[in-house]
Amino acid sequence: MDEQETLYELYEAKAGDTWDSIAFEFYTNEMMASRLIQENKEYADVLIFEGGERLGIPVLDEDEEEEPDTIPPWRQ
Repeated sequence: MDEQETLYELYEAKAGDTWDSIAFEFYTNEMMASRLIQENKEYADVLIFEGGERLGIPVLDEDEEEEPDTIPPWRQ
């Protein structure tokens, strides 16, 4: 098998968590929120978590960490 298996860390969302806050907590990069959503499609429509949702957080190698192509306006 040529493809490397992705490892996951289990995370239980807290009330008020958002995709970008979780991405920042794990990757120090809010732009990684899209990767988290891709890996947790059953919660893709959630904007603010109620708490207790169990998410799989991909453990990334340094080579896998995505650099955003653009900087959002609030970070410029």
